Amino acid sequence: MPLSLQFSAAHAASVGVDALVVGVLAGDIANDMVLRELDGALNGALLKLVKAQEFQGKPEQTLELTPLGHIKASRLLLLGLGNEADLTNARLRAVAAVAARWAQGCQVARLAFALPTVPDARALAEGIGLGVYRFSKYFTGDRQPKTELNEVLLLNRQRVTPQLKRQLKLGLAVAEAVALARDAVNEPPNEFYPETMAELARKLAKQYKFKLKVLDKPGIQRAGMKLHYAVAQGSAHEPRFIHLTYTPPGRPKKKLVFVGKGLTFDSGGLCIKPAPGMGEMKSDMGGAAAVLGLMKAVGEVKPDVEVHCVIGAAENMPDAAAYRPGDIFGSLDGKSVEIINTDAEGRLVLADALAYARRLKPSLIVDAATLTGACLVALGKTCSAYYSADDELAERFAVAAKEVGENFWRMPLLDELGDQLKSDVADLKHTGDRWGGSITAALFLREFVGDVPWIHCDIAGAVLADRAQGYYPKGGTGHPVLTFLRLVEAFSGKVDASA
Repeated sequence: MPLSLQFSAAHAASVGVDALVVGVLAGDIANDMVLRELDGALNGALLKLVKAQEFQGKPEQTLELTPLGHIKASRLLLLGLGNEADLTNARLRAVAAVAARWAQGCQVARLAFALPTVPDARALAEGIGLGVYRFSKYFTGDRQPKTELNEVLLLNRQRVTPQLKRQLKLGLAVAEAVALARDAVNEPPNEFYPETMAELARKLAKQYKFKLKVLDKPGIQRAGMKLHYAVAQGSAHEPRFIHLTYTPPGRPKKKLVFVGKGLTFDSGGLCIKPAPGMGEMKSDMGGAAAVLGLMKAVGEVKPDVEVHCVIGAAENMPDAAAYRPGDIFGSLDGKSVEIINTDAEGRLVLADALAYARRLKPSLIVDAATLTGACLVALGKTCSAYYSADDELAERFAVAAKEVGENFWRMPLLDELGDQLKSDVADLKHTGDRWGGSITAALFLREFVGDVPWIHCDIAGAVLADRAQGYYPKGGTGHPVLTFLRLVEAFSGKVDASA
């Protein structure tokens, strides 16, 4: 059943739902109007418990209790919002997701959410939509979810305008776009491979009337994408090259191209990975998943800029036809590349995709790739690296990431490390030394973008989480769909003020 999200003028103590979540600002908790109303209904027990449990309204701090019939809601959760001055859209999105995820875990079907201030409706709806997400497609019998959160009432005694209702609808639609990216990462590699990724792109093209171009294995070879073709040689699943295009009505102000690494499984090829952790390599298409999720969001938001999604999809497998260390291949760009390590395949596929994207003559290229373990070593599993030679562009990207609450850290393009990519037998080696591995990967990609403004995102850690946090669930997170969407909206003249 689709999630119903609507405003209600009901009082917190009298709303008949399975659970009530009350957002509480840090500070003078005793004078919070909703808490005072509930405290009266609970004969003064609520504020005593708040004091005894040292609940202070810190961000995402929780206090749960059972009202025992004193209010109509069967369960009650107090959820900290932090200081009012710090209640940004990013924080609102996160706490709304925490509330919805708690409700799902408690098998709540109807939830009421009370907030002390008029919410940013879109951010709130995005958070709730992101919080209810769970990947249960392959559960059977007793493992299947018994209850779904299908109705959320937003308690608001002020006037509900048509604009607020539109923002709720748009927020849920954006959350569904992020869910598409999460689903793609969570799918097992025997079910999600280059051909099925192309089918997903076809569904999006049909739904939103996007222009679509798909190249199969012979088409990739004919196009001159020799690096992409080489990586795919060892797999029974054929590669696909995917290009989706959204064109707004009238004359678009900008042309933005988002390029995604689509390695639906990475065994490491002949330089095979160790068994521990190899199962997580189904997430090596997290960049492609993000740009597909972005396109679904773009189809809903309809910005005034032209947006392209370019994906190189392949599997990296070690059969007799697999490419080898020591091989040399040409590229769509024309440069020859010496293969050093077959487990550094993503940058090869991206090289051809970036050269293709450059030919579109865009205002900006952004690529997203689960590219290096070095990025994980540098920044951990919750923060992604990004690179750009343009300081102003880098700042715009940083602002977009901060506004939606996704962790990115700008890394340097150190030209002196580029010497590591010099080959004795070809134009380039595709890997350098161990140290600075994320940087040399970015420097290799830079060889294929020419003078087009470019941002490279190494998202190796954040696309897959080992625990739920904020609006990210355990498993596929959908990172960085929201950042990319915010960047698109920033380039568009049609920006929702609530974004």
